[in-house]
Amino acid sequence: MNCTEKIVISASRRTDIPAFYMNWFMERIRLGFFETPNPYNGRIYRIQAAADRVHSIVFWSKNFGPFIRSEAGEKLTRQGYRLYFQFTVNSRAPLLEPGIPSLQQRLEQLEYLCRHFNPATVTWRFDPICFYRNRNNELMDNLHDFTWVARTAARMGIRRCITSFMDHYPKIRQRNRLNSEVQWIGPPLETRVQVLTKLGTILENCGMALEVCCEPQVLAQLGKNANAGPSSCISGPLLAELFGGSPCLKKDAGQRVKAGCRCTRSRDIGSYRHHPCRHGCLYCYASPAKNAGANQKYFQSDETLA
Repeated sequence: MNCTEKIVISASRRTDIPAFYMNWFMERIRLGFFETPNPYNGRIYRIQAAADRVHSIVFWSKNFGPFIRSEAGEKLTRQGYRLYFQFTVNSRAPLLEPGIPSLQQRLEQLEYLCRHFNPATVTWRFDPICFYRNRNNELMDNLHDFTWVARTAARMGIRRCITSFMDHYPKIRQRNRLNSEVQWIGPPLETRVQVLTKLGTILENCGMALEVCCEPQVLAQLGKNANAGPSSCISGPLLAELFGGSPCLKKDAGQRVKAGCRCTRSRDIGSYRHHPCRHGCLYCYASPAKNAGANQKYFQSDETLA
């Protein structure tokens, strides 16, 4: 990293820190560094976290309730940190996402973030798009609340929506064998193109842009007039535009570059093992195969200083 560039902290692709681990996060901020294991070889990396070393912090969550109640955002802002929010708000689907708050609660959280931290710093994620058959063999998807959420987010001032289709990772296939409630369907390319075209039109009517994560084949088939383009979930240029300064603008080689990921470099904190996400979503790539789909007790679990 160039000595003039400051760190972008990603908190986190590996778990839901705002929902479950804000006590741990704020303690590490107090200490001035994070110690983060490489998920492949276990090597521990020290990531500097003092405000003068950090360009911005990107928070990812499906439930910002604990973050909001603890006033963590206000505390971090007073310390000089600049915050960006990736908030996943999908349709109501208790079968797929058993451990998250109601849709109304999540929209109230979204409004809070927009009102207190500027809607330009908030991205709405509708992610992933899921197709499946239920136990009655009915073909289902999770798109039913998309238009309502889009219109609500647009009224709050949000102008960016990121989406992708569910990836059928081995861990998810194993989970599928253990859960007879859901049989995942991988929609054909033609269906994916139709879906993104429709979503792009809905968002265009709301004054929002659709960004698509790691779907190069689908994007290549979309018409030139489609309101959809490739996504950079963490975008150095965007963070520089919002906050000034010099974040790294190089592509993040640790992400799925070959699949079309355009994210710029950041430092992910947290751990799949020590900070398990407890939402229990059936499609989650991060949760252990045997744990996803668990009941509400996971959502109620106390935060831990792991």
